[in-house]
Amino acid sequence: MTADDLLARHRAVLPSWMPLYYTEPIELVAGSGRRVTDAQGRSYLDFFGGVLTNMIGYDIPEIREAVERQLRTGLVHTSTLYLIRQQVELAEKVTSLAGIPDARVFFTNSGTEANEAALLVATNHRRSHQILAVRNSYHGRSYATMGITGHRSWTASAHNPLQVAWLHSGERLRGLLARLPEADRMDAAVEDLREVLATQTSGDVACLIAEPIQGVGGFVAPPDGLFAGWRKVLDEYGILLISDEVQTGWGRTGEHFWGYQAHGVTPDLLTFAKGIGNGFALAGVVGRAEIMESVPAISFSTFGGNPLCTAAGNAVLDYLRDHDLQANAARVGAILLDGLRATVADLDGVAEVRGKGLMLAVEFVRPGGLEPDPVLTARVFEACRAGGLLVGKGGLHHNVLRMGPPLTLTEDEAREGLAVLVEAIRSAVAGEAVR
Repeated sequence: MTADDLLARHRAVLPSWMPLYYTEPIELVAGSGRRVTDAQGRSYLDFFGGVLTNMIGYDIPEIREAVERQLRTGLVHTSTLYLIRQQVELAEKVTSLAGIPDARVFFTNSGTEANEAALLVATNHRRSHQILAVRNSYHGRSYATMGITGHRSWTASAHNPLQVAWLHSGERLRGLLARLPEADRMDAAVEDLREVLATQTSGDVACLIAEPIQGVGGFVAPPDGLFAGWRKVLDEYGILLISDEVQTGWGRTGEHFWGYQAHGVTPDLLTFAKGIGNGFALAGVVGRAEIMESVPAISFSTFGGNPLCTAAGNAVLDYLRDHDLQANAARVGAILLDGLRATVADLDGVAEVRGKGLMLAVEFVRPGGLEPDPVLTARVFEACRAGGLLVGKGGLHHNVLRMGPPLTLTEDEAREGLAVLVEAIRSAVAGEAVR
């Protein structure tokens, strides 16, 4: 069966709003380390990791063996109505690492569910359905999480069970606050919060939910310390702070284990997903016991924290810490960030090269200004694939190339991928100039 045959079958049975990458979509059939192979036998260096999910890479013996041990017991699922040793052990590790005192964990299957659970806890604790969210954010695909997603492309429904008020993110490239000197931007963002509370809410808001680095939004980061500025205002009202660490967690930013730590503040609730399962469906919310115990009725997740996925999660977390992958993310990420800034940052059409650790982005614009250029972005994207490198896309205007390689990426692989990126960007920019 050819790729065209599989594509035709895909389109016959799956909805059109499920996008596929590339003008000629590929089927990935095998993986090892940081490389994957498609059905035609072509090998690619993977700089996107299933949207930052395959955090340790592919076919890692320690993770495979942990999963196989659980499979050999014959138990894949028991439900949380029974004690699950792997779940308890993983919860102990997560609470010890979260930085939140007297913490409790609730496991789910995805980041969407984790954020839903955080909203459930926060709204019950505060007895309020008012939420503060940030423009250009992404938090999931359920009704409530779409309602707090500040990104039109991913907000597929206008229905919303929550009352949401929107904050400026403090980003430096676009938006009203970008017009201000960088030294004034954080104070302006905090003033914006005060004004929003005074004009758009009744004061008894449940929570502010924010990503330390906006993932789908194009790896846009606010100034370090903004969460702390927000937190001072939130504490005046008793409003909870939720840090959405679905993409920034587990040391990916290199400088910290959690993205919130760049802001010098501890959240009340923290959500996690993606990398902790390394491909297995595993996510959750961790928060102070006082808040987590606010749910007034029975609630559990049928598959969340099941024996198989938490076996994988324990192996992932052990591997991450035993091999100090946070330090590797900082070291190898610097090769990519410094290399891109030295070679392509000054090209016409490149607005910004940004990122932390192994969470990197290049934003493309029309020459001479900041008008987004999704066409140029698509050219670079396709050129990377032709050069044997898989990357991602994103941004509010679909003009950002996103890279989130496995945290096990080696220095040699970083340089290999960098060479492909530089050639792809240079050739696409040159082609755009000719066009």
